[in-house]
Amino acid sequence: MERHFCSCKQVECEKHPNNHDKGCDPCILKNLELGEIPTCFWINITNVIGKTDYSVENFTKFYLDHKNKI
Repeated sequence: MERHFCSCKQVECEKHPNNHDKGCDPCILKNLELGEIPTCFWINITNVIGKTDYSVENFTKFYLDHKNKI
């Protein structure tokens, strides 16, 4: 199977693009259903280790609180 580009380091996740042939669709669909921002977006602004709240609200708050430090 061809490996897909993905900045997410959670390769053990069944929705990670390297674990199936559907690209990012399963991950994006899961995040939309849960009201969350995908890990790849979080990785772009911070270290996700230890994060438990991936909600759109928490992402927005984190970004606004830290945008000048990013």
